[in-house]
Amino acid sequence: MTYLTPLKILGYLFSLAILVIVGSNLIIVISSSKSLYDDLSDIEPQKTAIVLGTSRFLMSGKPNPYFHYRISAAAELYHAGKIQYIILSGDNRAHDYNEPEQMRREIIRYGVPDSILYLDYAGLRTLDSMVRSREIFGQDSIIVVSQKFHNQRAIFLAKTKNIKAIGYNATDLDKRQGIQTHFREIFARVKVFFDLATRKQPRHLGEKVIIGEGQERYGRPVRNQ
Repeated sequence: MTYLTPLKILGYLFSLAILVIVGSNLIIVISSSKSLYDDLSDIEPQKTAIVLGTSRFLMSGKPNPYFHYRISAAAELYHAGKIQYIILSGDNRAHDYNEPEQMRREIIRYGVPDSILYLDYAGLRTLDSMVRSREIFGQDSIIVVSQKFHNQRAIFLAKTKNIKAIGYNATDLDKRQGIQTHFREIFARVKVFFDLATRKQPRHLGEKVIIGEGQERYGRPVRNQ
């Protein structure tokens, strides 16, 4: 009888972990590849875009380039006539941290009218943002605005939730500057499959918001739900 030594068991587990990590990333990259766009002229007009939130500032206090590139990309879509409305989806779990409001203030500086902006205060995770775009904001078809690595995951999630989504890729950082973010993304993609397997749902849903019908455009912050 052959016995597995602790070292062999560790080796098998390590190999399995590598297989899961590589497989998860390949599936997400391949499945989203035909739904991502770098060139504005290749995008068909849609009613709504959703900008995925991130902090306006880095831990160092410096401006976060991911934030500003996403806002710039969303403004490009609007000024090119590709969209009519924009959902700004981000984290507002704390009184002093409000990604959607930060995005709203910034995108107005790019000449986008406040009247077309819808704030999603409960976009705590990419999964939450994508599910809420349909369940709360009623969008079955949408343009996702973020960096390519993030759009890949968002588009994959959208497909699993029966949302027809394409991604407009905001400018990314070079490999040296963005290495930590891209490293974290590798494991975020693995977590996608764990969330799907466990049927993970958004932390908050709430009242529906009908885009384009003149009703209240600012959903209540998470802390009040």
